[in-house]
Amino acid sequence: MKKYIGCLTGIVLVCGLVLFGKHGEAATHVTSNEIHGIGQHMKHELLLSKKEWVEQEITLIDPRDGSEIQKVKPSSFNSEEKAENLAHELEQKYDQPMVPARLNSDGTIKAGSNRVVVDKAAFVTALQNVPFFQREIEVPITESAPNITAEAAVNVDQGVLASYKTHFNASIKGRTTNIVLSAKEIDGVILGPGDRFYFNLIVGQATTERGYQKAMEIVNKEMVEGIGGGICQTSSTLYNAIDKLGLEIIELHHHSLGVSYVPVNRDATIAYGGKDFKFLNNQDFPVMIKAIVDTKNGTLEVQVRAANQYVATKG
Repeated sequence: MKKYIGCLTGIVLVCGLVLFGKHGEAATHVTSNEIHGIGQHMKHELLLSKKEWVEQEITLIDPRDGSEIQKVKPSSFNSEEKAENLAHELEQKYDQPMVPARLNSDGTIKAGSNRVVVDKAAFVTALQNVPFFQREIEVPITESAPNITAEAAVNVDQGVLASYKTHFNASIKGRTTNIVLSAKEIDGVILGPGDRFYFNLIVGQATTERGYQKAMEIVNKEMVEGIGGGICQTSSTLYNAIDKLGLEIIELHHHSLGVSYVPVNRDATIAYGGKDFKFLNNQDFPVMIKAIVDTKNGTLEVQVRAANQYVATKG
């Protein structure tokens, strides 16, 4: 009986391939071209099904709180280039450097803000390996707070671990003003173990609204007048101070011309929105930046301070 059923099934399948001519007459056989046409039709149906899936939106999730970031269609990341572009957009939206804590003049601690990072490489990999029926993707976002507590910072300004002093012409009012303002911005910054310092982030943009004045500065191997000339003396003095202690340099640039206030290649030029000076505290204890400006004698000193117990071990 099973043999007869198998034969009958085969006959039905063959009959299913019978094609009709344009006048409705049944064809007596199926050509290879016709079979190819049937295959193409089936392939088209499969593509339609795939297209329907491609148009289904996928929700990107923020793993920190489970909230929805946005909805995207698979067609927006179906190539490595598109996936990288999408990852870059989220980088631009969410990435932010850590703002370290600061010691106020009254001894209290002003809290900083968290560092937020989108792992671009991991996100691109996730986009390229989305299971067929998956409708959500967690974006690999990590957030870390400044590694400092009020208790740990109690004696952070007790002793000097390292210092560096530079000189300037105090009679040049615009440049002196710019040094004073930028030094004030870095003064009192506290870095816990692993915390980072981004000069442009902490000092901010030099604008007339913020009190910065015109002064000579180096741009493309030329001395030109610009708002904020002199700020690089602050960044350079800071660089030499923290380098004495051996803190880890993340980003450093030199001027296109030599400067008078530090030796050759001991300067740290910055340009807001471009070149920056960045370092991190690679010690296992908190440190504080102290900036002291003497406008009478024309000196800027930057100290790296810590609790006496740590100063003694480094001495």
